[in-house]
Amino acid sequence: MDTFRDQDAAAEYARGLLRGERIRLRAATDEDLAEVERWWNDPETAVLQQASILPRPGGAVNDLLRSWSANASPGSVGFAVEEEADGSLAGHVALWGGAAPQRCGTLAVVLGPYARGRGLGTDAVRTLVRYGFAELGLHRIELRAWAFNKRARAAYRRSGFIEEGRRRDALFHAGRFHDEILMSVLAHEFPHA
Repeated sequence: MDTFRDQDAAAEYARGLLRGERIRLRAATDEDLAEVERWWNDPETAVLQQASILPRPGGAVNDLLRSWSANASPGSVGFAVEEEADGSLAGHVALWGGAAPQRCGTLAVVLGPYARGRGLGTDAVRTLVRYGFAELGLHRIELRAWAFNKRARAAYRRSGFIEEGRRRDALFHAGRFHDEILMSVLAHEFPHA
């Protein structure tokens, strides 16, 4: 059975595929990757995403981001997040590991400091998840977040993710242990398809 009525319907689908309400996903440039690497190595970003606040040597993070952004593996993609209003780089998002037969991708997002708390992260996550289900054919998308990263967890919930588990005392920062939250969304649960 055909999904599209005609080529106009197909074009409309394609036009909106990488666009959110206020962002668009696009191929990452060398300049984008260098900027995201600076954010990644910034302690205020690192504490929200990494097990250790440990700046990586020049190029190491860039190589990782470049591999995510190559879009060369089935079920794995990475994109720069661009704010539509002014074309500025807001972040980077990636899905990896979504190959058959499991079709379960893992989501990662890095936002620039100016983009946080403005709804751009929620928009980027929704757009990438929609892409993962509609274009990659994923069945499940999962992620991990530190319990103290309440803003990110709220954005994930607004994007349809549910908490399905907790790794107790899995992270050590600031002299104490913190939980890691496991969250996921299934294709049939996603409210923004």
